[in-house]
Formats: sequence, C-alpha cells, structure tokens
Amino acid sequence: MAFFSVIIPLYNKENYIESAIKSILNQTFTDYEVLIINDCSTDKSVEKVTPFVSEKVKLIHHEKNGGLSVARNTGIAHATTNYITFLDGDDVWKPTFLETIHQLIINYPEARIFGTNYEEVYESKTYQPHNGSSVLADGFTGYINFFKINVRQGIYNHGSVCFHKEVYENVGNYNPEIKFSNDIDFNIRANYHFKLAYSNTVQMSYLMEVQHQITRNSILHKQIPNYDAYENWAKDNPDLKKHLDFFRYVLAKKLKKDGDTSDWKKIVQSIDAKNLNWKQKMLLKCPQSLLLLVDKVKSILIRYGIKISTYSK
Repeated sequence: MAFFSVIIPLYNKENYIESAIKSILNQTFTDYEVLIINDCSTDKSVEKVTPFVSEKVKLIHHEKNGGLSVARNTGIAHATTNYITFLDGDDVWKPTFLETIHQLIINYPEARIFGTNYEEVYESKTYQPHNGSSVLADGFTGYINFFKINVRQGIYNHGSVCFHKEVYENVGNYNPEIKFSNDIDFNIRANYHFKLAYSNTVQMSYLMEVQHQITRNSILHKQIPNYDAYENWAKDNPDLKKHLDFFRYVLAKKLKKDGDTSDWKKIVQSIDAKNLNWKQKMLLKCPQSLLLLVDKVKSILIRYGIKISTYSK
C-alpha cells in the first residue's frame, strides 16, 4: 500500500493537466498513488491524461458531472492509503511538497491535518498570498491555531494540504450540495476537531487566471455554506467566531457583486462588526458598482506588479 493518495478532480483542464500530473511524478517522495477523477470533461483532458495511466496513476470516470465536491468524494472512496491530498488539474506542486508533508507527519504525531504555504501565479508575476503566514518565521514548522491565523486568504490552499483518513471518518466528506466555498465548509469541520501541523514554506503554485475556476464565476442561485450552523461551536471559541465572520464578509461581498441583495442582508446581519477591519466594513457598505470598479482596479494593478488587499489591517 502506498503512503499517500493524490486525488485530482478533473473537469476541462486540457491546457494544464499535463503540468499538474508531471509535478506529481517529479516529487522527491515517491510512495504515492494518483487517482484522477474525470468529472465528464468535454474537452481533450482525458486524451492528455491517458498516456500517464499506469499501476500508479488511475483514471476514474463519472457517468455524469457532479461537481468538485462529488469528484473529491469519489477520490476519497477509492483511496487505499491513510493520507489523502489533492491537486486541482490547473495547479502544480513544488518537487518537495510530499516530502515536506511526510516530514510534518513524522514530527507532529498529534496532528491529523498537514498544510504548507503556497504562491499565487499570475501572467505577469508571482505573489505570496495575504494569508497571515507573515506572522510566522520563515521556514517555520509546527502546530498552529487554524481559526486564529486563518482570517485572511487561506493559510493553506486545498492543493497544499493533506488529511488523515480519520478526519473524513469523523467529520464527513465534502458537502455535494454546496457549490461555492465547499472547501471552507469542510475546513471548519476538520480544524474544529483535529490539530493542524504547518510548514511555512512554499510548496504549491496556485494559477490565478484560469478558465472554469469556481471562484471566478457568479454564485447566483448556487448553494452556499451556512456558517450559522457553526455558531454553537463559536460560543466558547472567539477565534472561530472571527473566522466565521471573516468568511461571511467574503461571501457577502461576492453576493453583492453578483446582485443578490437578499442573501447579502441575511449574511451581514450575522457578522459582529468588531471582527472586521475598517476597510472591510467600508466595502460591505459600498454599492455594487463601486465593488466591481475596485475589482477592475485591482486587476489592472496586478498587471503592473502591485497587489492590494482588504485582508490586512
């Protein structure tokens, strides 16, 4: 039995999937299986994957398109190992990703979640995310409080994290009903029950300007996470409450930009304003037109090597 199961949910990534697979095959730690879940791709993704299929690399086909959560859950069901990790078909790992995760597993036996830092790759430049990792020393490894530090961009990306199968057995799999931020919903459940060991080294590259990315699409009429379901957990955990309010802010801003003022109001009512910084409070009050203008300005600045964010104080 291999040590890691690497799951690739695949839907229409013909221009990227070869690079993703090669980044796995080039790992310095080689004891793994690869499970590629074809979620009914309509482009040449399967054609690009087929030459890589072997005893180590399996291709599994869905009979109908189920979405990201369903594809991940299919991979989990077919995984034969104790340690499960993911890589989207348009992202890549650094050669030492699995080696770094393996070392975290050895050094921090109380953890069941193992994550690393990552980088954001744009056409013009590569950036470090505004994810709170700057409060950690360069090269830091150790246990961290996920909810306390994870109130900006994700401290790990879902392509830079590994879960022991006990996590899924305890908290369940990805909710197939949620069509936006399903990984955030899962992260809340997982990190509430299990410890996270973290390496503040960049081990994964997240491509930011890719077609078919869920985060780039409208969320109108899509099932979104119900963060209110975790309020009981947050009563005695102020770090979790702040975490929930931050992601309510992110969700509310997205809804307003998409023109959904009804759900926007419901979500904003659940936010404790003291958990947001002044920039976030201001943006929540802005009209849709101004929020869309801000996005355009940020996109222009990115091309000139300038990345701004409301996630810092």
